[in-house]
Amino acid sequence: MEKQITETKKSLFSQFRTGFQPSFWVANGMELFERLAYYGQATILSVFLRDHLKFDEVQAGQLSSIFGGLIYFLPIFAGALADKFGFKKAFSFAFFVLAIGYFLIGSTGMSAFSYWYENKNLFPILSVILIFTAIGGSFIKPSVLGTVALTTTHETKSLGYAIYYWLVNMGAAIGPFLAYLVRDSFGIEFVYLVSALSCALMFLVTIFVFKEPEAKLNEERESLLQVIKNLWTVVKNFKFMIFLLIFSLYWIVFWEFFIVIPFYISDYISPEAPIELVLSTGAWTIILLQIPINRLTKNIPTPTAIMSGFIFAALSWFLLYFATLAGTVVGLGFIIATIFIFSVGEQTQAPRFYEYLADLAPKGQAALFQGFAFLPIAIAWLLGGTFGGWIYQSFGTKEAGKPEMVFLIIGLVGVAAAAMMFVYNLVVHKKK
Repeated sequence: MEKQITETKKSLFSQFRTGFQPSFWVANGMELFERLAYYGQATILSVFLRDHLKFDEVQAGQLSSIFGGLIYFLPIFAGALADKFGFKKAFSFAFFVLAIGYFLIGSTGMSAFSYWYENKNLFPILSVILIFTAIGGSFIKPSVLGTVALTTTHETKSLGYAIYYWLVNMGAAIGPFLAYLVRDSFGIEFVYLVSALSCALMFLVTIFVFKEPEAKLNEERESLLQVIKNLWTVVKNFKFMIFLLIFSLYWIVFWEFFIVIPFYISDYISPEAPIELVLSTGAWTIILLQIPINRLTKNIPTPTAIMSGFIFAALSWFLLYFATLAGTVVGLGFIIATIFIFSVGEQTQAPRFYEYLADLAPKGQAALFQGFAFLPIAIAWLLGGTFGGWIYQSFGTKEAGKPEMVFLIIGLVGVAAAAMMFVYNLVVHKKK
């Protein structure tokens, strides 16, 4: 037994030493800093818009939808362009735009730049800034995932995606922690300055360190007309698109943690509460438990693993609903428990989902297919921000006084998603 463990360790060490090209580590390192920047600002975006810039809940939700929706929707097209022009150019463009965009978002709340925005309607100005920033951010994920696909071997590909997923969540954990420190020490608007500096640093890393994967240099590039045809080939796959649309309901339930929960904590617990640290619970859970959960669920069929994630998503919000209904004070502990439960389900299904899509990608279309992996997240953000802002304004504010209805409605969305996925699995299995 001891000999077997030693051989396994040697094999794993060998994979780390020889199974990845240098560009793999550089790209994943840049993804870590990009996620740090993104999640640092995402945890405070709705509160920044409502409490600092004085938008109402619906307007804050709409602006969140614009940014979050586009940053996950545009990779469908950005991935195709990254495949066409190369990952180095895509990374350079992305980080340059992100650095400027995050700075401009923060500037709307900084007294030093108040003269830029005084006597102006901030909603259209912020809309343009958020769209600009999202265009840049949309190139990151398909380029990173495309790089992973081209810089790993057949034996290390699965490990490569596990490393990517782990680093994404490391950024999602560190980013909110830094955001909390900056908000507490300097002000909420300066969180965006940290995000801007992080992306500016990664722009320099791209220029001076990142090298185009050799497989990409030797790859035959397709014409833009063929790229459009490739997009259409994916879109007209009805069964695949239905699968992605059902998945969007799951991600609506997820994104409400970033829309509804900050409002609730600010209104019912304390405006000074560490919102960022609470929302990083999911990321820390994944960092600590991803490997053991992966080992425990490795023999579970993919449809069952996905269904488990959907069921956990619904159950997490019902915990808050029944606690509020019973008159229990829903404090930070309950919210942390809710995010923890959701995260356990996410870890059960998410890695399988990404690896499945990676295996579907034809040669030369790695980033294109990985871009479609984010369509459900995009739809969820596009709808979820406005939806969350509306239900919170209708039921959750202190004036409305029914926050339990907010939790119930979100939980029911999770139930609907689980039911649809169950039917989908039955139909697909029957056809097979």
